[in-house]
Amino acid sequence: MARLLFVSDLHLSPQRPLLLERFAALLEREAGRCGGLYILGDLFDAWIGDDDPSPFASQVRALLARFSAATPAFFLRGNRDFMVGERFADETGLRLLPDEHRLEVGERRLLLMHGDQLCTNDVEYQQVRALVRTPRFREEAMRKGIEERRALAAEYRRRSGESLSLKADDIMDVAPEAVVRALREAGADLLVHGHTHRPAIHRLRLDGTPAQRVVLPDWREEEPRLGFWLESGKQGWLRMA
Repeated sequence: MARLLFVSDLHLSPQRPLLLERFAALLEREAGRCGGLYILGDLFDAWIGDDDPSPFASQVRALLARFSAATPAFFLRGNRDFMVGERFADETGLRLLPDEHRLEVGERRLLLMHGDQLCTNDVEYQQVRALVRTPRFREEAMRKGIEERRALAAEYRRRSGESLSLKADDIMDVAPEAVVRALREAGADLLVHGHTHRPAIHRLRLDGTPAQRVVLPDWREEEPRLGFWLESGKQGWLRMA
């Protein structure tokens, strides 16, 4: 049975080289050995555009290109790297996925998300999310120079940190009704997402039938946490790694 690996919230950046080392080790270990890698957003702490010429961006591109030459790799944008585009996909071999992607593995019907769209109690965030995901916002951002975009990304991270510190935990977590609605609309019985940095496997009932929600871990320098395996057998086999 082929293993599928799901990861999210690596938040790679030049300032956190240990995380990049771990990611490189994971790719080297799994290339040609797993059935596919799904990156469900926030691979980067910030992505300022596919034209980023920095050594860090070039290194990540090269790592992913080597991996995808041997193993299918997929990318779903997060709130920190929504600027990832077709050029990045072409240069890395990644296949870009929509914000909500349905996947069948054996008898399991998966719904893949980054997860931020499930935090519907955070009305302010959802308004910002809707704005920055528009083609017009992306086009206007890409007209700015690299250094200006880099400064804007740093300011966004600063403001985001300040905003999060003032919000209650239940506002920043996913809304249960949003989870049920998403699973029902997708006809799925297993939701896999990241974003909240609260890794767990939740069991729930969906219209009288069992369902599950897997929250992927964020990557931390002081605490190695990788992701989530799914064996593509008849029923599927879950394991946090």
